[in-house]
Formats: sequence, C-alpha cells, structure tokens
Amino acid sequence: MSVETKTAASARQLLSKVFGLRNFRGHQQAVIEQVSEGADALVLMPTGGGKSLCYQLPALLRKRAGLGMGVVVSPLIALMQDQVAALEQIGVRAAVLNSTLTARQARDTEQAMRADELDLVYIAPERLTGETCLNLLAQCKVGLFAIDEAHCVSQWGHDFRPEYLQLSLLHERFPSIPRIALTATADPQTRQEIIERLALQGAQVFVSSFDRPNIRYEIVDKKEPRTQLLRFLRDGRQGQAGIVYCLSRAKVEETAQFLVSQGIDALPYHAGLELAVRAKNQQRFQRDEGVVIVATIAFGMGIDKPDVRFVAHLDLPKSMEGYYQETGRAGRDGEPAAAWMSYGLADVVQQRRLIDTSDADDNYKRISTAKLDALLGLCETVGCRRVRLLSYFGEQYAGGAQPAAQLAEPAAQLPLAVRCGNCDNCLNPPQTWDGTEAARKLLSCIYRTGQRFGAGHLIDVLRGDSNERIERLAHNQLSVFGIGREMDATEWRSIIRQLIAMGFLQVDHDAFGAIKLAPTSRSLLKGEASVHLRRTAPTAGTARAARSSRKSKDLSQAGASGSVMTKGQVRAGLSQPEQELFERLRQWRTEQARIQAVPPYVILHDSVLESIVKARPGALDELAQLSGIGVTKLERYGDALLAVVAG
Repeated sequence: MSVETKTAASARQLLSKVFGLRNFRGHQQAVIEQVSEGADALVLMPTGGGKSLCYQLPALLRKRAGLGMGVVVSPLIALMQDQVAALEQIGVRAAVLNSTLTARQARDTEQAMRADELDLVYIAPERLTGETCLNLLAQCKVGLFAIDEAHCVSQWGHDFRPEYLQLSLLHERFPSIPRIALTATADPQTRQEIIERLALQGAQVFVSSFDRPNIRYEIVDKKEPRTQLLRFLRDGRQGQAGIVYCLSRAKVEETAQFLVSQGIDALPYHAGLELAVRAKNQQRFQRDEGVVIVATIAFGMGIDKPDVRFVAHLDLPKSMEGYYQETGRAGRDGEPAAAWMSYGLADVVQQRRLIDTSDADDNYKRISTAKLDALLGLCETVGCRRVRLLSYFGEQYAGGAQPAAQLAEPAAQLPLAVRCGNCDNCLNPPQTWDGTEAARKLLSCIYRTGQRFGAGHLIDVLRGDSNERIERLAHNQLSVFGIGREMDATEWRSIIRQLIAMGFLQVDHDAFGAIKLAPTSRSLLKGEASVHLRRTAPTAGTARAARSSRKSKDLSQAGASGSVMTKGQVRAGLSQPEQELFERLRQWRTEQARIQAVPPYVILHDSVLESIVKARPGALDELAQLSGIGVTKLERYGDALLAVVAG
C-alpha cells in the first residue's frame, strides 16, 4: 500500500469518525492529501464548499503523526470563536489566541501550545506577526500553517488587511512547515498576488467551481427600494435569517427601523455603533432563529452561519468580488437561497464619485474602475447572470462551453446548456430593443447643453419639461428641447445608466456629477455603431406580489401594529407530521445552544435535523449512519435526539 493511499485511508477514517461525514466533496481529498504529506497548497473554493475541512483534517492527521498542531491565521474574532466552538463539539482540542482573552487565559493557552496539548489554535494576523508570538511558535511543535481568507492580502481587494502582507515570514521562519492558503474570492489577478505575497510559488493550486447553483440571483431597477425590499422579504421569506447591505451607516439605521416597523425582527450593524452593541447584535443574528441583520460591509467576512436564506443589497457594491463575497454568505448549507439587489442610476454615479474623489493613486483608480465596470455589466446584462458572474472569475458555466459573444445575448436566445435557470434573466427573460436612435438623442442633448449637467436636467430638456433653470439658460430654445417626449423620465434614466455601463458616457465629478460624452460616443453619433438596450420586464417576484396584494396588505397592517413575523420555517418536501418533528428538533437544539452559549448550527445543522426527520432512527446505531453525526456528537446527543424522535 502506497503512502498516498495510507493518507487517503486515514483521512477518510477521520472524516467519518470525527466529522461525521461520509464522502469528500470536490477537491477536498486531493487538497488534504497534498497538505498532510507536507506540501503547500492554494485553495480557491466557494463559500459553503468545505474550505475549513481542507486544513482542519490535515491538522488532525499531522498531529496524530506526531508532527504538531495546526496554526490557523484568521482575520476575525467571531470566525475564530465559531470555528473553535464547532470543533469542540466534535471532540477536537482547539483554542483561540486573541485580544478577547484575559492574561490568565492567554497564559493557559500558550502553555497548552508548548505542551503540545492542542490540535488547532486560531491566531489573528496582527498577533501572529509579532515577535513575541513568533518566538512562542518556535518553542512549539507546529504541523501546518493555514492562512484563511487569503484574499485579504490583495491591495486591490475589498477586504484588504495590511497585516496579511507580512505573512510571507512564515515561510522564512518555518520553511519546513507546510502552508495552505484559502479563499472563496479571487480573480486571476488576485490569485497571482496571493502567490507572490505569501511566497507560495511552489504550491499546488486547487480551483473549484465558483458556481453556487443553490443561489437565485435577481437584480431589479431601483424605484422605491425599501418597498421593493419589503416585497422581497414577504415573498415567502418570513421568519428566515438574512443580511441586508447598505452603503452608509445612516441608511443602515433607517432601513433597520423601517423593517422593525413592518414587523420584521431586524437589527443594525455598522462600525459607528458601540462595540458592545455590535457584538450583541451579531450574537443575536448568529444564535437566534430568523433574525435579519442590516449592515454595511463591516459585517460579514468570516460569518459562519450556514442557514442565511437571503442576502439583499440596497446599494451597489464596489466590485464583482465584493458582490460575490457578500452574496456568497447566503445558503452555505446548500439549501435554496436568494441574492437580491436594487440598482439605479444614482448607484452608478455614487460609486464613480467614490473612486474619482479617493486619495488613491491613478493605478488604483484604474483597477477600481475596471472592477466596477464588470459589476455594471452584470447588472445590465440581458443574458444569464450566472454565466456573466462565472466568466469574470475565468470560469465557463458548467452547462456547456460558451463563446464570449454569448455573454451579451438575451437569455431567452441562449441554448439551454448555457442558461442556469436560476436567475431572473433566465426565469423571466428581459425584453430588448434597438435604442440607437434614443441614445443619439441623449448624446446630442448632452453635447448641446455643454456637458455640464446631471441626469435630471438632461431628462427635463429631452422631455420638453420647462422650468425656471431651463428658461434662464435658454435650453428651451435648443433644437434638442422636447425631442424625447415619447419616453418618460424612468425610461430615460435607464438609458443613461446603460450607456454609462457600456462606456459611451462618463460622470464628471469635478462638475458636480455632470454627464459627459466618452470618446467612444463618437461612433454612435456618427451612425457607425448601434446599441440594443434592456427593457425591464416584471420579475417573477413582482408578479407573485401583484397576485398576493391582499396578503401583503394584511401583513403590512400586522407589521404596523407591532406584531413580529412568525419564525417557524417550512421545509420544502416535508409532510405535516415531519414538519412538526422538525420543529421539535429545532426547539431542542435551541435549548442546547442556549445552555452552551453557542449558535444553534454549531450543535447540528438544519440539514442534519431534516435527515433525522426523514430517517426517524430508533437506535443509536441507526442515528450513527446519518451524515453530520460523528462519534462525539453521538455520545453527547444521541439519547436526547432519539427521545425527541420517539416523542
């Protein structure tokens, strides 16, 4: 038997005995063998794809081989605590070494490290790169280093952490110890940056599919965003856990208050809140059922909650990476989830302004603009959103190879093999129209008015809506005055937004957000180019909401009276008796979580509870056959679970 086969056999044994899992997923087994045998690895795997197992299991294998504990570099305290709590539930000796510990607790942890009494220890990058911690590690037996959230090393990224730039010293100080770097978000440029900055030139790179097929993507034209959000939440998502992202702290507060007034259990989270309030709100989100957190991007990285059923954006993120990372926090358990965003012209103008007015150098601004342009392309595409999203990360949709030209084709015209069937464009293909003539009218209006005005003024001129300012400037005397009466203001805003996304128009922030002609607009004005634009059709969610307006009205009245939406979750595919058992199991889990002061999902995931419902085990050996029930959890909870099932 080869060494590799022995490693694989040992890994599979631990997978079942400790983690309670029956099979590896994707590249997990190959990664685990690579690192367990002492080689470096860079792992790109989507959120919910099982990254943690890729370093936790090798750490246990190397510890059992006498090579020492695993050291995990983790950027967030909340993530460390959740990981350690979950590991302790399955009998793994794990600890954190961070600022939350008292001096006594820190000394005890350090002593356990020196005595080789831990399997895994989680350390923040700021602490690990200090000379005191490096000297401590030199006194310990270390079997591997795992660098989680490795995209934080990228200075062009949305989660840049300066401390990550120093982590190449692990290779310099401990050259014989294998390292594994992991991330869920990295375009080809960021991957190369990770390799260079962490000195991983010799590492094997494992790239899993970035596709999250369980997530339904939907992007709607922003009209009345809070009303649209409320409609989205009431479309079958009552009592579900979710995250709502806003760009500003003020908007976070206002949105959370609005949702509470509508009977939704919502909490704010942003860096301006007191630390104790932030910690309390995050803890409630993680430990209570069905809480909605309204947050800036200060919230999210490292959140390990598997049953987040939706992520909603009321404002446009900064980049495709940011959008992918944030939406990826939904559906980590593989169950159906939704990513919803409202998007309008003001979002485009605001993000352009943030880039142009930043103190960054020109190169950073250029890269930031390119990343924003890619996200605008996703928002404006008439094709499959999943195809567009995956193509950004250098991946072709698994349904079949598609030429680049198909990225611009309407979803309804694409072959079924390159349509995901789980985004709004595939489910309800948008109409398109030849917008060339309308675009020329707009470009002419911008030129005739001197390229000095924002969208509102331009639309008034196009529609022939005179006012004091237009008359004072004599714009009602221009040849373009009233040439666009056939379209309303909403349609013209959509045209402006799409032409900015296509690169025909620019936003000049030195002129207070004036819309200007881009060099590429010349081809349109001269009749050398044409454009097809998106005409937004009613989404499936909107249609359902229209059919259930009476129900929405009733819910609104209930919310106004202060009642909170029910927190019971209806699991698809469960009969009424099965649903009742599922709820009893959840109640038992909630009580266990309260007693142990851990999130409920640390005890058992919803998917494990559902498998118990389906199997209805009557003995411990039957319960042991279910995925997610390892030896420690069977000993700890087996009898109690059987008692709940027996009812």
